[in-house]
Amino acid sequence: MKRRRVAITGMGAITPIGIGLKEYWEGLVNGKNGAGLITKFNASNFETQFAFEVKNFNPEDYFEKKSIKRMDTFALYSLVSADMAIKDSQLNLDQVNKDKFGVIYGSGIGGMETLQKQHWIYFESKDPRKISPFFVTMMISDIAAGQISIKYGLKGPNYATTSACATSSHAISDAFILIQRGSADLMLCGGSEAAITEMSIAGFNAMRAISRWNHRYMEASRPFDKDRNGFVMGEGAAALILEEYEHALQRGAHIYAEIAGVGLTGDAHHITAPPPGGEGAVRSMKEAILDAGLDIKDIDYINAHGTSTPYNDVTETQAIKALFGSHAYDLIVSSTKSMTGHLLGAAGGIEAVATILSVENNLVPPTINLTNPDPECDLNYSALYSTKKTINCAISNTFGFGGHNASLLFKKAGI
Repeated sequence: MKRRRVAITGMGAITPIGIGLKEYWEGLVNGKNGAGLITKFNASNFETQFAFEVKNFNPEDYFEKKSIKRMDTFALYSLVSADMAIKDSQLNLDQVNKDKFGVIYGSGIGGMETLQKQHWIYFESKDPRKISPFFVTMMISDIAAGQISIKYGLKGPNYATTSACATSSHAISDAFILIQRGSADLMLCGGSEAAITEMSIAGFNAMRAISRWNHRYMEASRPFDKDRNGFVMGEGAAALILEEYEHALQRGAHIYAEIAGVGLTGDAHHITAPPPGGEGAVRSMKEAILDAGLDIKDIDYINAHGTSTPYNDVTETQAIKALFGSHAYDLIVSSTKSMTGHLLGAAGGIEAVATILSVENNLVPPTINLTNPDPECDLNYSALYSTKKTINCAISNTFGFGGHNASLLFKKAGI
């Protein structure tokens, strides 16, 4: 059976460098740095006192006060990003078959703010009756997908993905596959994260995963740089409308790009560290290219996982060189995490949006803070400034704790 083609016809993003597609893209191409000292809690006694927080997000601009009290921040982000994507797609929801319109929307951690707050309430009171009746439905990771489905009446496939940093890439890949096979005509997919909390920062500090450059926090997220010393946590959300290609053409939709292939692999190696040489990443990128029916020389750009950790960046570089050979030096690699930080379960979503816009605009966002290149990381990382180049095909990589690898391949519409 011939597989159906899949277009991207709508997107929304809430990020540390801008809310909405326009602000986000302008921030990316201009090298905007979203890092700052933590304002969500008093971090003065923490080893890490900075993060990439979303700025200027006022829930009351979007929701009634009653609704705000019944949803965790990650769910609020998810609903707003979904609304942006639907509006951007110019879909008339009264004219589509909602039985064939699904939602796959994930979160790596879910309602961490709610979990922490309710735990404190019980810890201080020792009274189980003090726990909110909305505690469970505010905390669970799947509730974002459920809330989106309920708000818009979308009755197609509906669930959440949770695979650490690969979460929203898995949501996008699942949505792609469901449309290909005919289980849906439209899918809203992506991911959200709002985990800048005391417990999260303390936990990542304890495992020595995040940077502690409090004296140089604006420079701390520095993928592929010799001085990199850990990732920097971010928050936000992204939503994408995936649509069967002919369905999009028939309604005259704007097609940003086509998702042409996905590669999904497991490392089976270690709970946090990538395997030597990044062989799992090699296989995920290779699978995405094969799935799209393309050749390695067709790839012009890779939006790298590029976390700014000692192991990931050199291993991902090794994986790219192992797969692409001499072509690795012809394509461009960049890490938008240098500007947004690491959004954990939302990373794959906002980075997919960045990759799609790069394909549409023939412009690669920079890797900022890359001022002291690691000799082992010797590719073209679009250091410090955006790179103008024709981008026909691009890959977005996300790799998660537990050995989860996902590579999404996007190509220009119609090629």
